[in-house]
Amino acid sequence: MAERITIDGSKGEGGGQILRTALALSLATGTPFRIERIRAGRDRPGLLRQHLTAVQAAVAVGGARVGGAELGSSWLDFEPGEIRGGDYKFTIGTAGSATLVLQAVLPALLTAGAPTRLTLEGGTHNPSAPPFDFVNLAFLPLLRKMGANVGATFDRHGFYPAGGGRFTVDIAPCRAFAQLDLRDRGETTMVARAMVASLPESIANRELGVISKRLGLDRRACRIESIAASAGPGNVLIVELHSPDVTEVVTGFGMKGVSAETVAHDVSEEVRAYVTAAVPVGRHLADQLLLPMALAGGGTFRTVAPTPHTRTNIDVIQMFLDVPIVVQDEGAGAWRIDVGPRAQVRMR
Repeated sequence: MAERITIDGSKGEGGGQILRTALALSLATGTPFRIERIRAGRDRPGLLRQHLTAVQAAVAVGGARVGGAELGSSWLDFEPGEIRGGDYKFTIGTAGSATLVLQAVLPALLTAGAPTRLTLEGGTHNPSAPPFDFVNLAFLPLLRKMGANVGATFDRHGFYPAGGGRFTVDIAPCRAFAQLDLRDRGETTMVARAMVASLPESIANRELGVISKRLGLDRRACRIESIAASAGPGNVLIVELHSPDVTEVVTGFGMKGVSAETVAHDVSEEVRAYVTAAVPVGRHLADQLLLPMALAGGGTFRTVAPTPHTRTNIDVIQMFLDVPIVVQDEGAGAWRIDVGPRAQVRMR
């Protein structure tokens, strides 16, 4: 057993990403850890329901021993065991993000000795997390380019605050990741979707009108999706940017007291920043790619200015893996992140 790592959960971005990355890397590398001051700077510090579900999922798939795994806990001791494939179902019980639970266990399940079917219930479209569309369209295709045999099936929407969504992920064993090189974006096409559940379609029309005008997008590339079956109301605006090697997904969420025009304006600003920088990887995808690239032992991508999430993720990854990660400002809104050296890291 490797020496235990101690992590300050309040450092850097200081949120649940620190815990999820630690769980994923602990399982993948066999390294135990203790995390203290979990989410100490948040309005509701400690483990919330979605964080606890991620821990419980990691314990189940990794045969782990754990201490401090209860709601509100500010600390956690985690000692991984043997990764076990199989059929798993995890339910958050709130609108907490099911996609974030997936982050904590997916890398480890790719190393299991048998295939896995993972069913996750909770929030699928949550303002504080990547929605299912991002995972399915942007992240998983790149994992498949790296050699992972993984696919997702969507069952039903779970909007904040009602939750109640569900999706299934099928995962086959993968002994090592290949490396990615994402420096050039190439020609990009754009489409926009506005979802509404138990809300007037006029909201979606207003959002798409702003998107069409601000991004010069033909209205024929915009569509409304009326969601008939969901536990509660919801509104999500999604812009997909498709290029030869990567799909970027930019998302905005309708919220009480925020106009449809404001939601669309914020989405269009993020899209403009991405397009202007002429990079293939957006700010949220950069966050997600770092861990599999580090496990691959190398890779490179160009992106927009790294977020606090990205920089904190780098710090946690380097606590578990002796893999250099270099961040460089190339100017004009473009940044380059190099993971290396290009000697492959064998997952257990």
